[in-house]
Amino acid sequence: MRTGNPALNAKTFTGYAATERAMTIEGTVNRTGLLLVLLLLGAGWSWRVFYAEGVAATMPYIWGGALGGFVVALVTIFKKEWAAVTAPVYAVLEGLCLGALSGFFETQFPGIVLQAVGLTFGTLLALLVAYKSGVIKATENFKLGVVAATGGIALVYIATLVLGFFGVAIPFIHGSGPLGILFSLFVVVIAALNLVLDFDFIESGAAQGAPRFMEWYAAFGLMVTLIWLYLEILRLLAKLRSRD
Repeated sequence: MRTGNPALNAKTFTGYAATERAMTIEGTVNRTGLLLVLLLLGAGWSWRVFYAEGVAATMPYIWGGALGGFVVALVTIFKKEWAAVTAPVYAVLEGLCLGALSGFFETQFPGIVLQAVGLTFGTLLALLVAYKSGVIKATENFKLGVVAATGGIALVYIATLVLGFFGVAIPFIHGSGPLGILFSLFVVVIAALNLVLDFDFIESGAAQGAPRFMEWYAAFGLMVTLIWLYLEILRLLAKLRSRD
């Protein structure tokens, strides 16, 4: 099994014996819903601070949420059994970051956040229906293609970050020109297809009788993909709106 999501890989559900209190799809859905509520609470707080006190006041939320969320995500990946605690913390931290970032985009392009949220959940629902109906199947070739594309995108972003420290920018792909829009559209598609791989891994975990705490971990992995998808949709919409 493969997935481009670093939180859900081929060994995610191995090494755990089946138990009476096994992981279920319903339990994973419930925990995902709770994580979404916590993320929205965090986002609502930093959003309020952004509009009440300005950009400068939200910088601690942006950097603290992003860096703190990254650290907590790593802890969760290496200590899956802690996910019942670390996954909610991750959701709140990422919410604080996303709320402030969303406020920044909203002031530049009014209405863009509602559009991005709607497209994110619309994509989630559409792909879930396509997966459950068998229209999209997580075959090995499909997984391999999505993983390869996700890895390529990660390398581009890492190169962008490293070169940025030296004042070098990768031309075209991060701009609002045709190539930049096509790149963002490609990234959105790959991020969305990662949802299919996440669905497959969650279903596999339930089928294999993974322990109950893996519901939290699987929900965390799905949150990672949803947050990435939202950010990429937000960037794509911003590029399109900047051309008006």
